[in-house]
Amino acid sequence: MASIIPSPSTTATGRRTLSLKEKIAYGMGDLGNGFMFDLGQAYLLKFYTDVAGLPAAAAATVFVVTKLFDAFMDPLAGVVIDGRRTVSRFGRFRGVMFYSSIALGILTVFSFVTPGLSQGVNLVYAYASYMAWGVLYSFTNIPYGSLASVMTQEPVERAKLASFRQAGSVLALLITGVAFMPIVLAVGSDRVGYGVAATAMAVAGVLCFFATFRHTRESVPVVRTGEKLTAKSFVTTVVTNRPLLAVVIMTVFSISAYNVKTSMIVYFTQYYLGDVRLLPYVNVISIGSSIIGILLIPLLTRLIGKKRTALYGVLLAVVADGLNFILPTNTVLFTALFSLSFIGVALPNGITWALVCDVIDFGHWRTGVRREGITYSVFNFSRKIAQSVAGGLAGFGLSAIGYIPKVQQASGVLAGMKGLQTLYPCLALAVAALVLAVMYPLTDRKMEELVFETHAAEGTDPAGPGPQD
Repeated sequence: MASIIPSPSTTATGRRTLSLKEKIAYGMGDLGNGFMFDLGQAYLLKFYTDVAGLPAAAAATVFVVTKLFDAFMDPLAGVVIDGRRTVSRFGRFRGVMFYSSIALGILTVFSFVTPGLSQGVNLVYAYASYMAWGVLYSFTNIPYGSLASVMTQEPVERAKLASFRQAGSVLALLITGVAFMPIVLAVGSDRVGYGVAATAMAVAGVLCFFATFRHTRESVPVVRTGEKLTAKSFVTTVVTNRPLLAVVIMTVFSISAYNVKTSMIVYFTQYYLGDVRLLPYVNVISIGSSIIGILLIPLLTRLIGKKRTALYGVLLAVVADGLNFILPTNTVLFTALFSLSFIGVALPNGITWALVCDVIDFGHWRTGVRREGITYSVFNFSRKIAQSVAGGLAGFGLSAIGYIPKVQQASGVLAGMKGLQTLYPCLALAVAALVLAVMYPLTDRKMEELVFETHAAEGTDPAGPGPQD
């Protein structure tokens, strides 16, 4: 095997304890990611239907087509990142992540601008701007996600990284959920207000990525072979890595459930609860409550392991969403159950990033080849499929139930909104729980053993496995 020369900060061992500063810095990356990504998931459909004047079905098609396009861009990004023969002084992932985030911020603003001409022109612009956004998102998010796998291989530290990442994600969702629509309303013009709000969030996002770039380092020695990366590389990566396949399938269902909830909540508060001004309050309570789940991740992973922590969180969300569908809706009860669901979802959403790191190590142990970028891009492919499903389901669902923007909705439309907001997430999360319970085989004890065996075989880490869970 030929080793790529690591960045100057690379140490001889990847099993190290991370400083609090590094953990916070890594979490800042998902804070920045959320400032730009969450806008598309939560408000872009609303922007398309109510500002750009696109029919709900046409807006849904934009999400489906562009997210599928993005999904196929992820493997390309993985090939480019993994296939480089030389690495800059910033490391394999940090530089690509930061410079791409600058372009991503610009395109985030462009996504919330519309020519204001004919419906056809606005539709073409929506496709072009959001597809371009997706390309830059791939080249920002894949190196960011892959970065965790080369910061440390210590299981407890990876769980903490996942917790800090999820904290950043939730904080971004909280800030955008509370601040975005008030900024739009304060400007007075929806067409201008959406662009102003998107600009504020994009600037904050890029600054957060700079913090990650500046204060993290890559420490796990990266071993590369001289193989040419092809479509076969991706097929081999998935076929030889059953845990990866399980995480991919689970993600399609869990992320689509989560994204449908965030896409629909602006419609639900405006029409079902009767006042869009309730949105910041519902968001601050429900999303803020998920911090409880994030704070519990390190403790729960130590007590019961990553897999069980994720599984129990999914089951909590299933129960909360199911009750929200069955019980009569009022603002207080809906918000309480919505908050329980967010607490539950915060656990698997946070743990997933640690699971992906474990999946990368498993593939390295199984094949002798370490493919961070490809593995993460395969995982991200599943997220894009989930986002495509969520955007399509929300948009086509609104069209199917007869949604008409800015008018009082009929009782049948309101019932349909409730189903999209609560029933689909309940059913999708139930499938995710089943997949995680049956298909995912890796435990923390098993990962300790695999990492030790890999380093022993390659002579890269003289340290033995740490304490067993």
